[in-house]
Amino acid sequence: MEQEKKMPDQAMIVSSQKHYSEDGLWEKVKSVAKKAGLKVIYLALVLYYTATAATTPTDKKAIIYGALGYFILPLDLIPDTIPVVGFSDDFAALLSCAATVASCVTPEIKTQAESKLTDWFGNFDKSELKGLLK
Repeated sequence: MEQEKKMPDQAMIVSSQKHYSEDGLWEKVKSVAKKAGLKVIYLALVLYYTATAATTPTDKKAIIYGALGYFILPLDLIPDTIPVVGFSDDFAALLSCAATVASCVTPEIKTQAESKLTDWFGNFDKSELKGLLK
């Protein structure tokens, strides 16, 4: 039987905020970057840089830390250890959060995230990220 894909709801994302830590985020990214893929890591980076920007309002930061906390959790709706679909719920949570805080994401933040991706993944096709953030 095929596992049903579920999108995490906003309450689950916000409750995950208690699991966020900067060290936890970097450990997670370092350990799963290649497996999670370019898009998931890009969204995590954009959200991290948005949360650390002085111009981002506190309420938006809380939402971001909830989504990043959800990403850090090893056991969530779809465990990260499941091949192919393991990060689909994390992707959905990060994408939903990015849409919610889109007004806070500056071109400089996107450039910062792309630069970090280049450090980790080498040269990549930026068109793969097209359409993720409005």
